[in-house]
Amino acid sequence: MRYIFTALCALANLAVAHAQQNPYDASLIDKSLLPYASVVVRGQEEDVEVKDLNTTIFHFKEAVTILNKNGDYAANIGVYHDQAQNIKNIKGATYDANGVQTGKFSESDFEDINTTDGFSLFEDVKVKHYTPHIANYPYTVAYEFELRIKGSLTFPQWQPNSRAGVAVEKSTFKFRCDADFNIRYKEINMPSTVSIQKDGSKKVYAWQVNNLKAIKPEPYSPNGASYLSMVKIAPEKFTYFGVHGSCTDWAGLGKWQYDNLVANRQDLPAETRDRMIALTKDIPDPKMKAKKIFEYMQGKTRYVSVQMGIGGLQPFLASDVDKLNYGDCKALVNYTQALLKCVNIESYYCMVKSNAGGSRKMSLLTDFASLDQADHIILCLPFKNDTTWCDCTSQTIPFGFLGSFTDDRLVLACTPEGGKLLHTPKYTTTLTRKANFTIDEKGELSGDMNTVFTGVDYTSRDNVIAESNVERLKMMQNIYPINNLDIEKLEFKQDKSMQPTTTEHIAFKAPEFASSADGKINFSLNPASKISGVPAQVFNRTTAVFISEGFTNQDEYTYTLPAGYHLQNKTFHRTMEKPFGSYTADFRTEGNQLIYTRKLQLTGGSYPKNMYQDLVDLYQYASDADSHNIILLKDN
Repeated sequence: MRYIFTALCALANLAVAHAQQNPYDASLIDKSLLPYASVVVRGQEEDVEVKDLNTTIFHFKEAVTILNKNGDYAANIGVYHDQAQNIKNIKGATYDANGVQTGKFSESDFEDINTTDGFSLFEDVKVKHYTPHIANYPYTVAYEFELRIKGSLTFPQWQPNSRAGVAVEKSTFKFRCDADFNIRYKEINMPSTVSIQKDGSKKVYAWQVNNLKAIKPEPYSPNGASYLSMVKIAPEKFTYFGVHGSCTDWAGLGKWQYDNLVANRQDLPAETRDRMIALTKDIPDPKMKAKKIFEYMQGKTRYVSVQMGIGGLQPFLASDVDKLNYGDCKALVNYTQALLKCVNIESYYCMVKSNAGGSRKMSLLTDFASLDQADHIILCLPFKNDTTWCDCTSQTIPFGFLGSFTDDRLVLACTPEGGKLLHTPKYTTTLTRKANFTIDEKGELSGDMNTVFTGVDYTSRDNVIAESNVERLKMMQNIYPINNLDIEKLEFKQDKSMQPTTTEHIAFKAPEFASSADGKINFSLNPASKISGVPAQVFNRTTAVFISEGFTNQDEYTYTLPAGYHLQNKTFHRTMEKPFGSYTADFRTEGNQLIYTRKLQLTGGSYPKNMYQDLVDLYQYASDADSHNIILLKDN
């Protein structure tokens, strides 16, 4: 018994030693954290220390285990830096499924990439990027780095489960500052609240989560802010590149922005002022004056990165844009404001969270002001009873139109009186398509089709219009997957009025579109508007159903049928109604013509999670109806 006891102790000690030696062994992950997880955060430590108003230190340390290919993104390490944030001491290592180290990396292994896109708020940002190439799952990546941040205006937010599919063993966030440095913080979907303690002369705000289960990735889910855990922090007093400020709300933050970063940067040469006056002297309507000036700005400038100003936040001088003919989002909005001032038209410099990088529509938080919630600048013209919005970074977008990039969300207008939360327009989006087709007895389809896009769909064909004629034809063949499609004519027309529309006209023929044999002609009733995909089935859904953009698609196809043939079945009617949308389709005959009509409508918004099956049912019903075939029989 003594030998058995000794052996058991030895095995226990060996197990403990193994766990201590290989803490990243994937088998040590609690089984309760595995459901729906592609990534498990084994340990994460974030520490922010405000040394003084001019210096902040951020230290980040993390180990993540990637369970399958859906989690590979978590091994894609990117550390952002700019003139306000300097990277110190970045390093890491990789481990196999047993927690055995397989490699290590340091700053010399990272590629430094310029992230400039020409319209983002912070234009001079670069990213240190490194991705270990590992083929066997699971594997672990552990790394750490430090950022030395100039000033105390913005702080990294803490988000232990950064997206759905991430489970967390342990994550901690600590914020250290002097006792007289006051902050505001917002806890969102946090399982526990803050602990505030003193450490000598410092205050320490601490948050921690343990054993946070993964949230199931679900289609049509809302923004992550509605269900992921996070903490946001903002200072009451701060310094940014030597500019001091204080704020506790959006009004104060907007006024600081205006007074310190925007005001007194709109002087223009007298020649330019005179040109604006002359350009608009015969236009009595202020809104039409603004339209003329906006289009002048579009024709004169292009957007590029401007890596200067106060930490990437201050716009280029209007006089410099006037001379150089380029600027980023900040510079072009500031320049347009300056041009409008020449004819006494008021406008607002507005901060907004855009849909850059494929992100979803997101508004600024009404009850928590912080600069990091915005990434783009747009222009607002507060005409009486007719507020108008412009995105100054595009050389083609119509005056008064934003599109899906910044529509339907809260933004911050920076004015001399202070910040104002305003709401950008929500568009009514429609696609209306009419076609006249002829089907001959050999099964060839020929005819023409006109499609009109409005609302956010106005830009639906921008990528096609920008290409050469040869490339346009190739792209349209992918858009309309009609067998043997031979495009004979393709035209686009864009109406850039206050209600912009894009009209597409296409004439084509498609030999052997229909199958013709044994006195029968068989063809698809809907060749151009079929549902491309049905949402996946989801059981035990956990998040609300979110439809980002509503729309209405209406189609009418008129087919001239070949002489000597008749319909096998003269009836077809499909209809389904749901709380968030509807689908109808039917046809009628008039002489030798078959007229098919179809309408699919969705209303944007948030709906209870138990309605997701209704959404699947609607799309499946529409998909089945869109696949309906017509059979023509030869007359006896």
